[in-house]
Amino acid sequence: MKKRLFLMLLVFGAVLPSGNLCAQEKDLAVQDVNEDNLGNVTDQFQEYFFEALKQKGIENYEKALRALQRCEELQPESAVIYFEKARNYNALEDYDKAITNLKKAHELAPAREDVLHELYKTYTRAKRYPEAILSLKKLIEIDKDYRQELANLYLMNQQYDEALQTIEEVDKERGTSSYRNKLRQQIYARTGNIGAQISNLEKAINEQPKNEKNYLNLIYIYSDRGNEQEAYRTALKLQENVPGSSLVHLALYKFYLEMKQPEEAIKSMKTVFKSEEIDAKSKYKVLNDFLRFVDHNPNYEDELMSVSKTLREKENLPKLYEQLGVYYMKRGANEDALNFLEEGLADNPNDFELLRNTLFLQLELKKYKDARDLSEDMLEVFPTQPVLYLFKGVALNKLQEFNEAIEILTFGLDYLIGNPGMEIDFYTQLELAHQKLGNVKESQAYKTKAEQLIKELQ
Repeated sequence: MKKRLFLMLLVFGAVLPSGNLCAQEKDLAVQDVNEDNLGNVTDQFQEYFFEALKQKGIENYEKALRALQRCEELQPESAVIYFEKARNYNALEDYDKAITNLKKAHELAPAREDVLHELYKTYTRAKRYPEAILSLKKLIEIDKDYRQELANLYLMNQQYDEALQTIEEVDKERGTSSYRNKLRQQIYARTGNIGAQISNLEKAINEQPKNEKNYLNLIYIYSDRGNEQEAYRTALKLQENVPGSSLVHLALYKFYLEMKQPEEAIKSMKTVFKSEEIDAKSKYKVLNDFLRFVDHNPNYEDELMSVSKTLREKENLPKLYEQLGVYYMKRGANEDALNFLEEGLADNPNDFELLRNTLFLQLELKKYKDARDLSEDMLEVFPTQPVLYLFKGVALNKLQEFNEAIEILTFGLDYLIGNPGMEIDFYTQLELAHQKLGNVKESQAYKTKAEQLIKELQ
């Protein structure tokens, strides 16, 4: 029985773990346990407890609560019962009952950190912030790491002075962190105290002149307020203090574009694309700006191709191919667009938007066999997407494989809900396939359905 209880509690995470745990951990660790953790219990108690764990594991919280109620009748002074009841009530979003049970668990086991942690989290979910703050202060007596969470709670409760004071205390003791800096910026943004935010960043730059993030945050604030001159000055200061910085070019390229210095802008863009420090999301953003620039300055298209080639060789960025593909689609260069889209899809076959654009262009360029084969393969990945059945049906009709077209289109209609425009397309393709096979009655029926829908839409 002891082994059985140990395994079940490990699987379902029911037992209350002890020891200090960081406040930022989302889940508390489950430690090795045995029967002694539940006290002296009967076999009947254990059976009900196992049932509760099993039902919670399959998300049948009402049944779990009924089993826990039987446990409570047998062992009313066991803290773990009330803790488990609270977790089930939390899953049902019945926070008041969860809080009542957590208070009882805390009363029975006042030193348990996990009970206090669950109580503070539940108060927070219920938006009862003052009570959440009181619970969190008790946790801080156990582990000072929770002070960062306290600053966040103060922010949620609109106690901005207390939040800032807590952040400052933690910073003095542990140094700055990106998380607390973000909290501080949120406070300044909510209070509209932009002056304080600017002062804080300028102070941080003076204290840590090599920290690039502070410069970038300050550049963002200045730019957001339309003070481009100060933003540009800050970017130059970053370049001066950190000469090898690639991050500064995330700001500089935009300034150069606005100052109509395209050669300098392109140099900065190339630096961004070559950088190991800059994340893919930022590179996509820069590439989008580059694409818009080339739209109005087509003489720089060779530079764009050179940059995109460098990116393709340096990093496997499927999104890059999609961006370039869409760019060429808009320019009407469908062959080039399709080449990029197909390359991107080869690396990222689960990108549905990329898939749809690829199939569309394959049909546009009369590559019907490619469209048929691709849609067939992708139906294994996206079996409930009606547009894939439509694409395949169109390709089959173009290839004069009319029986197969009827079969796939009819099947795809079962997945079509609330899209009359696509429904008309399905009926039109079915009408065509039946017409080509000489099925006059069926062809006319689908034609009538399409015409009726068109009238309804008008």
